[in-house]
Amino acid sequence: MPVIVNPEACNDERGALLAYLDAQRGGIRRSVHGLTEEQARSTPSASALSLAGLLKHLATGERGWLRVLQGKAPGNAKDQMAEWEHTFEPTEDETVEAMLALYDEVARETDEAVRALPSLDATFEALRLPWDEGGTRTWRWAILHLIEEIARHAGHADIIRETIDGKGAFDLVFETGAMPEPDWSILEG
Repeated sequence: MPVIVNPEACNDERGALLAYLDAQRGGIRRSVHGLTEEQARSTPSASALSLAGLLKHLATGERGWLRVLQGKAPGNAKDQMAEWEHTFEPTEDETVEAMLALYDEVARETDEAVRALPSLDATFEALRLPWDEGGTRTWRWAILHLIEEIARHAGHADIIRETIDGKGAFDLVFETGAMPEPDWSILEG
């Protein structure tokens, strides 16, 4: 969870996929809420990941997928890997604010591209990578892959954020107004 996806957004498959994709993006955005730049760049857990690094990775990764889907990606796997290698390492100029703006822009581009598709069955050619055979894929597959990738990293972000200041995903959901705090009294009856 931690936010309920609006059931009205799920009236069709495309709407449902985009709603769940955006719900996962929200978890990443909220993970940096209220943090200093130094806190967002810190690596307080056993992992080498930082919240700023996850934000950069997901923004650039989604943009990379969009380029692949639109046939604009680097021509070979070696170029793709070279680009991917530094996605977890924000530069000095890549502030949290700048990366949030990039992520919002990428999300708009992805959503527009998905809405413009004649069908989620439209295909593209995925590059062969060390962990993937590549080949013909549908946009449906790509959107589900993005949801999976973001959800996995949202879990990492939850742990990192909780290590920084003790705030869990639900704390951030309520603090940012992404969802009103529930009426817990209904459980008392």
